[in-house]
Amino acid sequence: MTLRNLNQKQIIKALNKAKTKQTVIGSTIENNRKILEHKNTKALILNHKLGKSMLYQQDSGLNQVLCKIARNNNITLIIDLKDIKGDKQQKAIILAKIIQNLRLIKKYKPKLKIKGKNKYQAASLLLVLGLPTGMIKQALN
Repeated sequence: MTLRNLNQKQIIKALNKAKTKQTVIGSTIENNRKILEHKNTKALILNHKLGKSMLYQQDSGLNQVLCKIARNNNITLIIDLKDIKGDKQQKAIILAKIIQNLRLIKKYKPKLKIKGKNKYQAASLLLVLGLPTGMIKQALN
């Protein structure tokens, strides 16, 4: 079961009612922190379409604190490569957010999974974006 299009209170209420661990689609950093701190969260799908872009930092829904919480609570972070759609400017913004998240994931080492159509294309994209091959193998399995 994936929780979609809910606000923070509705997500927490749904996680409290759940009997098993759930996969949740993230939104803002504040909501993502509440989701990651909850005991019924199995995985968090990072939403790269939300958030504001600044010159040196993207609001990608992930920061160092969230990476540490995910690592300590054994929660998997999921990056969906199907988000890379739209015109050139939109693709560039989404790729910048993905690059920033991959840097944080490489540094703080939470579990990572990659969703995409083709496994080999996803591996080559992650390699170009700077993820080590060992982490790529784990993310694609």
